[in-house]
Order: sequence, then C-alpha cells, then structure tokens
Amino acid sequence: MSVETNASATGAETDAPAHGIVLTDVAAGKVKQLLEQEGRDDLRLRVSVQPGGCSGLIYQLYFDERSLDGDLVRGFGGVEVVVDRMSGPYLEGATIDFADTIDKQGFTIDNPNAGGSCACGDSFS
Repeated sequence: MSVETNASATGAETDAPAHGIVLTDVAAGKVKQLLEQEGRDDLRLRVSVQPGGCSGLIYQLYFDERSLDGDLVRGFGGVEVVVDRMSGPYLEGATIDFADTIDKQGFTIDNPNAGGSCACGDSFS
C-alpha cells in the first residue's frame, strides 16, 4: 500500500493514506464556511458509512476532532476529509457536492458503489 502525503487544513503535512472521495469546490467552500462559524480550526469533515436505513447503509457527515487508527485523509482547498478504514471501500470514487436550490438543499453524495437506494434517498445498498 502506498502512502500519499497530503496538506492539512492548517497547512501541515500528514502521512495518512488517502481515500478516493472527491469534495467539489462548492462543497469545500461550504465546509470552510461552517467551520468558520464554529470558530474552531481543529475540526475535519468525517464521512462514514453505517448500517441502517431502508436500503441497508446510510451516510454520516459530521465534524470531528479525533484521529482514529487507520483513518484515510485527503485535503481539499484547506479542508480535510477523513474516512475510517471500514467505510473507505464503500466510498471509493464518491463525489460530495453542496446544493442550495429549490430542488436540493444540503450536501449530496454521488456514489458509484451504491447498487440502489430507497425512495427517500437517505440510504443505499
């Protein structure tokens, strides 16, 4: 397994392996805005997959200050996105975007690994 060096939100280097999630520029801007509102520079966006929902799996996006053993980390314009090692394969190649339109509001995840989703769009298989 190769290890990539990534720039963190504070500009420091990290030796954690990278994940395959892409955070769009719009989503990275929204994350930065939310972090500025929190007034903390020690938080990163953690993305994970958990059992649940009507299709079997649900996404979780939240700010986290922890570093867990096996975390996969990648920087996007001053924002660090962290994925735990169990969620990594489910999220490989996924794109996280942010929409603020009449049709959609909030973060969206386009995941090529999702075989199907429920009617509400909150879970996938």
